[in-house]
Order: sequence, then structure tokens, then C-alpha cells
Amino acid sequence: MTTRTPAPPPLDPGLEGLLRRMRLPHIRRAAPEVLATAKAQRWDPAEVLRVLLTEEVAGRDRSALATRRARAAFPTGKTFDAWDEALSSIPAPTQAALRTLEWIGRHENLVVCGPSGTGKTFLLDALGQAAVENGKHVAWFTLESLGVLVRRHRADDSLTKAIGRILRADLVIVDDIGLLPVSTDAAEGLYRLTDAAYERRSVAISSNLHPSGFDELMPKTLATATVDRLLHHAHLCQTTGDSVRLSQALAGKGVKPLE
Repeated sequence: MTTRTPAPPPLDPGLEGLLRRMRLPHIRRAAPEVLATAKAQRWDPAEVLRVLLTEEVAGRDRSALATRRARAAFPTGKTFDAWDEALSSIPAPTQAALRTLEWIGRHENLVVCGPSGTGKTFLLDALGQAAVENGKHVAWFTLESLGVLVRRHRADDSLTKAIGRILRADLVIVDDIGLLPVSTDAAEGLYRLTDAAYERRSVAISSNLHPSGFDELMPKTLATATVDRLLHHAHLCQTTGDSVRLSQALAGKGVKPLE
């Protein structure tokens, strides 16, 4: 028969009210157990204060991380925990350098281009997650969602402000360029984003086409201006090989076997 540990006594209502007014929710949640332990073990008052403040800081860090992750709107939430460096055709030293995230601090861009299924989106997702975990703000878009943003804000002439809000992020990711025809609005959105971010924020894109072929997707003048700003301070990684997804599917690794 197991013995249940009695619940610690609740906080004094006055103290709980003060913690609410001071917006210290994590201390408020932890305080009953911490105070009960401190009383039983005769902690020094400074130790009680240290433990409570540490709990508040850790709780705020968790909340901030969850907020940054939600605002980033990542497509799948893949991280480097599931990344297999050996499966990527990008050289291992380049992968390691990108994972330091130092290029974001220098406001440099990243272009990952190559065939479908070669890990482009996975890499950008994992880099974005790593950036969020390191306290940076990330915004994720597809090219089509940029086009939607342009259409929505052109009507009331607020597009410049909308792009400015996007650039509150340290890293802006635009995924899957070249898979579908590019609308005029989407092409304008990509140009406006790269122009506004130039030497101020980092932009990372994945594309089935090398940037030199962007004039196949959008008007040549717009493509030239976009690529000029995008590649001036950029790391260009080209992936090669067969689709990892297709290879896994053909090998029976795409799903769990039916029983």
C-alpha cells in the first residue's frame, strides 16, 4: 500500500493576492510546496528566495519559448533531434556552421535549393526551431502566403507596415519556391521582403530552382532585383540526390506495418 504525500497548505490569501498583482504566476504555483519544504528542512531565507525566483525565471522562459514557437507558425515542428546529417548532400562542415546560427546575428541570408524531397524544408524547419530555442524570433511563410498578405494590405495601402511587422523577426523563412506558378502578388511580396530585410534581417528560402532561374517564375526585372538583394550576403546550399521521402516509401519505411 502506497502512502500519499500530503498536499502542502495553500498560500495565505493576502500573499497570493500580492503575487497575482505583481504578475508572478510561476512563484504563485510553486510557493506552497517550496515553503512547506523550506519549513521542514529549515532552509535559509535567502535559499527560499533563490528557489522561488529561479522557478519564476524558468517559467517565464518556458512561456516565452512557447510564444515564439507559436508565432513562428512552423509547418511540422521538426528539429535537429530527428535530423540525420549523413542523409543530407550538404557538406557536414556547412551544416555545422549553419547550426551555430551566427549567420543570423550577422544578418546574412540562406538559400537552400535542389530537387524535391532532399531535405530543404526539414533543414529550414530545424534551423528555425533552433533559433527560437536560442531566444530569436522567427516567421515562416510560403510564397503563396506572401501573395495573400500583399493582396490583403494593398487595399488600404498598409503593405509597408505589414512588411515592417514581419521584420520584427530575426529570421524570416520562405519555403517551397518553384513548386507552383508564382502570382504577381507573391512575386511582389518576395521582392518587398528581401528589399526591406536587406542588411537588417536574415531571410532563408528553400527552392526547387536555383535563384538564377527565378526569372522563369516572375518578371525578369523583379527577379533580378530580388536575387541581387537575396544573394549579396547569402549562404547558398544546393541539395542533390533522390527524394528521401520516396526512398523511404519504396523501402517500406513511410508507414508502420499494419497488423
